Amino acid sequence: MHSDPVIAVIVDLVDSRTLDDRAAAQRDVERAFDGTPAVEAVDPLRATVGDEFQVIYATLTDALVATTAAILALPPTVQIRFGIGRGTVRTIGAGAVGPLQDGPGWWSARDAINETHRREDGRTAFLRAWYHDAEDRHGPTERLVNAYFLSRDHIVARLTPRARRIALGLVQGRTQAQIAADEGITPSAVSQSVQKSGVAALVEGLRVLGDGGR
Repeated sequence: MHSDPVIAVIVDLVDSRTLDDRAAAQRDVERAFDGTPAVEAVDPLRATVGDEFQVIYATLTDALVATTAAILALPPTVQIRFGIGRGTVRTIGAGAVGPLQDGPGWWSARDAINETHRREDGRTAFLRAWYHDAEDRHGPTERLVNAYFLSRDHIVARLTPRARRIALGLVQGRTQAQIAADEGITPSAVSQSVQKSGVAALVEGLRVLGDGGR
């Protein structure tokens, strides 16, 4: 049992029934979460039921960085949505793929992913994440994080493949010079892409939330 509140995350494949190879898409998701070594999960990502995964992070900052990096790391043909919940989690048994868990953290994450679905079906079809805090529902942090998700996901939906790679590099902590070398372009071209694509707002918003999001 996690006696202190943690960040429980439910991950779901979007439109999984339309994918040509669902097994390959699930492997893509696993690789995407492995690609942010600076963030360590309390309980690692694991597949659960159907096309869902679960993972637990110690802090909201870690969850924000990991989930943003995962979205950017995936190929355009594979999209995921998130329900992110803050609260305590307890183990209630053993399952085939890991411990069976319950508690306010997971209940909040389930409510959050249901809200993501609901909003996707409304005026914000681009939305891919929502956040609920079991101890402070509708509090200031919850509202700020969800406002960031609305902006982040709108930006990501419009990024070119190169801009996604640039954004991912910045989220992972790489410099613009390092990214430019990998892309075979000048640092100036990277800087222009960051400013014009909205990546600057995406990355800076993540940093601002991280400064106070623990």
